[in-house]
Amino acid sequence: MSLRDKHILVGISGGIAAYKIPELIRSLVKEGAEVRVTTTRHALEFVTELTLQTVSGHPVYSDVFAAINAHATEHISLPEWCDMMVVAPATANVLGKMASGIADDALTTTLCSCAARKPIVLVPAMNDKMWECPATQQAIRTLRSWERIRIVEPAEGPLACGTSGKGRMPEVEVIQEAIEHALTPKTMQGQQVLITAGGTVEPIDPVRFVSNRSTGKMGVALAHACARRGAEVTLVCGSMSIHPLDPFGTIHRIDALSAREMYAVCTAVWPRMDKAILCAAVADFTPAEPAGEKIKKQHGQTEMLLRMTTTKDIARALGESKQAHQQLIGFALETEHEKENALRKLERKHMDAIVLNSLRNEGAGFGTDTNCVTIYSADGKSFELPLQSKTTIAEGIIDFLI
Repeated sequence: MSLRDKHILVGISGGIAAYKIPELIRSLVKEGAEVRVTTTRHALEFVTELTLQTVSGHPVYSDVFAAINAHATEHISLPEWCDMMVVAPATANVLGKMASGIADDALTTTLCSCAARKPIVLVPAMNDKMWECPATQQAIRTLRSWERIRIVEPAEGPLACGTSGKGRMPEVEVIQEAIEHALTPKTMQGQQVLITAGGTVEPIDPVRFVSNRSTGKMGVALAHACARRGAEVTLVCGSMSIHPLDPFGTIHRIDALSAREMYAVCTAVWPRMDKAILCAAVADFTPAEPAGEKIKKQHGQTEMLLRMTTTKDIARALGESKQAHQQLIGFALETEHEKENALRKLERKHMDAIVLNSLRNEGAGFGTDTNCVTIYSADGKSFELPLQSKTTIAEGIIDFLI
């Protein structure tokens, strides 16, 4: 989803993680969003007002009674202006106040005004002992029950106090994904979607394998696109250089490195799915007899013959067992006779649609951040998506399919 022309209100409370928020604001502005900022007074002990004003391009609302406020009731006008609000970091103090309806500063009065009308993403960050406090957990339970509020769980790891535990603020890209999630209409709410991603790894011996150049970027972009729209995603991962961002726990990752493992997982979960998007680059052949020990080169040896056998066809298996309510989408990466080969695959494997990639197009294919594809459906329709980011391509694919 594009953030262009979206109005995002960023709230900052007084935690050490506040120093990361200028990076978030800069990233949102780069994506075309207009950002305004409201803070508690204590937040400005960790990040300066000048920094926040510089990266957002707007004055910071930190004092209810400040003479420089554009409106006498800024805590009302800002919620009316914004499309959504994110609070990061959200301290135990702010969470407790919000859950109890206490509004005694610029941030909490704005939150109180916003909660009934606009989506709010809360990003708790604090010491693990404060996170575990019964009062904090009670506040979290209360806030989770509110219709418009989504909470991003704290990450685990090193904390500012020198210990390690649950309480770290998630990385900026996770928060931005949560923002995009909150702003996306839930057109796939309640749907179960299976997505495969990455390349399979076929063992030759314990240290060597046969694989391909797939990085998983396209599959992860599709998983994000579906999750943002409200779907529950089962992401079956081969070898990948990228990991899905999952701020709200709606992407369930299953690692299946080999074609055999991926076949077993996909056929097991398919009966309960509404859609499957098979984006992984699955090996057509696998070593027939993987060695149990590392294969040694013998003295004077000049070649090695590797006997291969075909793998089980995941797309065909799902297509042949597909129920009337299910939708199966495949990918085809071709180097010659692209359209003809893709359409044959579409028909032979009983798919509803197929997405054609071509290695002939510069900037598309394995390892790139961009792609260009043509989608063919079983009812004869087709649609081209020109070279653009894989995130945008994924959105276009989902738009076509639903």
